[in-house]
Amino acid sequence: MGINLSNFLASKSQNRKMGQFQDLDHLDGLSVSSVSANLYNSKRDDLVMFYFRDGANFASVYTQSKILSENIKWNLSQKTQKIFSLIVNTKNANAFTGDQGYKSMQHIAEIVSKQLSEKQKEDEDDPKIIKPKNIIFGCTGTIGEKFPEDKIKFKIPDLVKNIKYTQNKYIWMKAALGIMTTDTQPKMSMEECKIGNTSVKIYGIAKGSGMIHPNMATTLGYIFTDANISNEILKKLLKKNIENTFNAISCDGDTSTNDMITIFSTGKAKNSLIKTVNDKKIKSFDISLNNILLNLAKRVVADGEGASKFITVNVLNSKTEQDAKKICFSIANSPLVKTAIAGEDPNWGRIIMAIGKSGLDINLNKLSVKFGDLMIVNKGKIYNQYNESDAVNYMKNSNINIIVDIGIGKKNFTAYTMDLTKKYIDINTNYRS
Repeated sequence: MGINLSNFLASKSQNRKMGQFQDLDHLDGLSVSSVSANLYNSKRDDLVMFYFRDGANFASVYTQSKILSENIKWNLSQKTQKIFSLIVNTKNANAFTGDQGYKSMQHIAEIVSKQLSEKQKEDEDDPKIIKPKNIIFGCTGTIGEKFPEDKIKFKIPDLVKNIKYTQNKYIWMKAALGIMTTDTQPKMSMEECKIGNTSVKIYGIAKGSGMIHPNMATTLGYIFTDANISNEILKKLLKKNIENTFNAISCDGDTSTNDMITIFSTGKAKNSLIKTVNDKKIKSFDISLNNILLNLAKRVVADGEGASKFITVNVLNSKTEQDAKKICFSIANSPLVKTAIAGEDPNWGRIIMAIGKSGLDINLNKLSVKFGDLMIVNKGKIYNQYNESDAVNYMKNSNINIIVDIGIGKKNFTAYTMDLTKKYIDINTNYRS
């Protein structure tokens, strides 16, 4: 089957080094399959199945948009302790599709659960009956178009037939490519760590390029681990670690109807029981999970629609972390800041503007601003050794670091974004054509 190579090969991103692909291999208890359902009227993979033959514990965080896609509504309605399959389609967001979109989820879940139950009988010594409630969905693409139920149902037998019980880098690459929309490169990450004395794996894939803002935006992120961790603890770990990762990124300030980040635990590593999220045995796992989420989140920003610069905004010494975050995103979401950086113009006045419009009280006598190591503003005044030519040279870098020191507290926050180029406009004016 074809894979989505067209965007990948056409990418001119200067940040491709952030997309260096890690060697994800086999993870016990998980199987992966991807096919073309012809959703793009091409042979590219656009439908992906993740199958947990013994079920998986799981936890999700979803968009905070007040308009939810029908697949998110379906996922929230399924009250179950175990998930046996995640189905992800591209091209169609299944948002603003009403009863047709929701019932499509029900109809597809009925077919998938039936066919996977039959596969259980063929392959398992102790076959399980998989129910529709054990199936969840990820959908991404255009909002408001009729959901292509028939095309997807037609390919379910191929998805099940193509299930590979042992994964390798190629299978993971196909899956990561298969969930892409306007992305120019797949996003994968991996970590190995220990819970107590037991080695465990954590693998992750994601998609996202535009409509990206905290509360995740058009981001689908899926984390898989062979660790044995309960749903309750998975949920606490995910909510904790999402804040400085996927909720610390923005491409364009827009929040989608479809966001979801889900973690699945197959339990095959058979580590010792974890009773609380504060158990010292899980510290290494906690750190590794954060690394995975941050890695994927940064890859989303680096692959932002039309991006030529990867921008880090650090706000230091604020009264509260929430205040620091507010200033971060006032800067990160400013079209004037983003276009200046795209034009490699060290127009630091736009940073000052963005700090001011955050609505927070600022003590100018304590405010400083830096581009990388270059001091621009010191104690509320332009730095007496500021050299414009040095700043011009700094802005030619593909990675731009903005540091704002508020000087009135001890709390910090870091946000990640990209510049705003003409290519972003081109991509989004031609999105449906």
